[in-house]
Amino acid sequence: MQRTVLLLTALALATPAFAQTLLPFPPPASPQRAGPIPNLTGVWRHQSLPGPEPLASGPTSVTNRSRRNGVSNYDQLVGDYTNPILKPEAAATVKKFGEQSIAGITFPNPANQCWPEPVPFIFKTFGMMMVQGRDHITIMYDEGPDVRRVRMNQPHPANLKPSWYGDSVGHYEGDTLVIDTIGTRTDRPFPMLDLYGTPYTKALHVVERYRLIDYEAAQEGLQRDAKENQRVAGDIDPNYRGKFLQVTYTVEDEGVFTTPWSATITYRPAPAPWQELACAENTHEYYNNKDSDVPTAAKPDF
Repeated sequence: MQRTVLLLTALALATPAFAQTLLPFPPPASPQRAGPIPNLTGVWRHQSLPGPEPLASGPTSVTNRSRRNGVSNYDQLVGDYTNPILKPEAAATVKKFGEQSIAGITFPNPANQCWPEPVPFIFKTFGMMMVQGRDHITIMYDEGPDVRRVRMNQPHPANLKPSWYGDSVGHYEGDTLVIDTIGTRTDRPFPMLDLYGTPYTKALHVVERYRLIDYEAAQEGLQRDAKENQRVAGDIDPNYRGKFLQVTYTVEDEGVFTTPWSATITYRPAPAPWQELACAENTHEYYNNKDSDVPTAAKPDF
């Protein structure tokens, strides 16, 4: 079961922690830059399942072998284990999960079991709020809720302690925000990068590149999206013709993949207030009514 909590963006930004660190609008020029940084702060949404927009050519994300009306069948998550990016052991893992899905078993993943979602798994989430600060960026997602914190213009620590979302550091390259993430925990339940169960190891390295693009430029990614993903009705404006936010992400993991691969997600502004979905315990929703490994507590914390 999920409980829906409405959280207005204005309320989130009114707290002291946000008020002290938010950039003025438009953001000022950085001492290391000739011009202003791109203003990416806002609430952004996509309405696609499973989420990623596979590239038209070159190494790209695992897609769904199960189709409905020509696009991914979200009721059967059967990852394409023949994708050449997968090493044999990883391909076998994806194939195993797909066989479970074909058999009618909803196998557990970080989202349906209420665990933190690693990058790039987290891109399946429809809603994302980005808040740019002077020395850090906060990215919130409307399921969970999951929160990532990106340190700006800093290196990864020499003695990195793995964490749920990894260590993310960012910088700007012209009109693009670049986020580099390593150190994602592997000693956790359901260590997977996508809804098909693609695994990862401690060598996981993800680079995200966020850029504002106009409506015409967004069409290429949206067309790739339409060929692959289900579109879910939601709070986006289909007639919107302004700026879109596109993230191109590249994944490397020598323990799982034969080569680095990339995909995109194309967001548009959310016209509705920020909506947060709190993941709540439902230990019998999965595994055909067998107990599932959802985090529980003996008493509420509120």
